[in-house]
Amino acid sequence: MSAVSDQVRKEFKMGDDIRDAGLCAPEGIERFDDIIYGPDEFWQRLDLYRPKAAGDGILPVIVSVHGGGWVYGDKERYQYYAMSLAEHGFAVVNFTYRLAPEFKFPSSLEDTNMVFGWVVENAERFGLDCRNVFAVGDSAGAHLLGLYSAFLTNADYASCYPFLPATGFTLMSIALNCGVYSIKDGDLRIDERTRALLQDLLPDGGSPKELELIDVTRHVTSSYPVTFVMTSTGDFLRSQAPLMVLSLEKADVEFSYRVYGNRNDRLPHDFHCDMRRPEAASCNAEECDFFRRLVRPR
Repeated sequence: MSAVSDQVRKEFKMGDDIRDAGLCAPEGIERFDDIIYGPDEFWQRLDLYRPKAAGDGILPVIVSVHGGGWVYGDKERYQYYAMSLAEHGFAVVNFTYRLAPEFKFPSSLEDTNMVFGWVVENAERFGLDCRNVFAVGDSAGAHLLGLYSAFLTNADYASCYPFLPATGFTLMSIALNCGVYSIKDGDLRIDERTRALLQDLLPDGGSPKELELIDVTRHVTSSYPVTFVMTSTGDFLRSQAPLMVLSLEKADVEFSYRVYGNRNDRLPHDFHCDMRRPEAASCNAEECDFFRRLVRPR
C-alpha cells in the first residue's frame, strides 16, 4: 500500500468519526443488516433500509455506491446518509465492496454488479421494484457508478470485462456527487493524490490503456441513464463535474447539473453526507425528487 492510501484511510476515518458522532438510526426506518451478497463474507455485505410506513409495499430502489478514494469506506460509514434517502420513500441498498490496494480494479465494479444482481434475486423477498432502480455515488463512488452505468448501456465497453452485466432490472437514473470522471494521462485536472490512489487501484499502476478504460467520459452513449450531476463550491473535484456534463451533452443524455453553495458558503467535498448540514438535506431531497419524477407506475 502506498503512503498516500494509508494517509487517506486515517484522514478519512478521522473526519467520518467526527461527522457521525452521536447520530442514530431514524425511528421510521426498518433495517436489514449484514446480508452477504457474494462469496467473500467479509467484504461483500450489504444493508437494506425501508421506511416503516411503507409496510410490505413494493418500493422503488436506490443503490448507494460509497466513496473513499477507492481505498477506504464501507456501508457503516454511509448508513446515516443512506437511511436519510430511505426516508423519502425508497428502499435503499447500502453495500461494502472490495477496496484497493488489497483488491485491484475491476473488483469494485464486479461487486457493484453483484449487488444489482442481488436486488433482482431478492426483489420479492424485500418488496423491491426492479422496474424502478436508481443509484447514487459520491467521489470515487461516483466514478465507480459512472463506469457501471456505462457497463450496463455500452456493449462495447462491457465486453472489456470478464463478467456479464446483471439483468432483470432497469437503471432509471443515477446521481453523481462530487465525483471524478475524466482521467487522462497527463491531465492536470487530476490532483497528485488522486494520481497516487489510481496507482494503488489499477493492476498496472495506471497505464494509458487502464486510464482510458476507467475514464467515464469516454464511454457515455445515448443509452446512458438520466443523470443528476452535483458538485459544490468547496469541492476539490469541482472541475470534474463540467467534464461529465459535456460528455452527457455530446451523447444527448438527459441530465440536471447543480453546484451547491456560493462564494461565502464554500460547501466542502461530499457535504451531502453530513446529516447535520441543512444543505445536505436540501441536496438529497432534490435528488430524490429528481428520481421520483421518473418512477414508472406499476
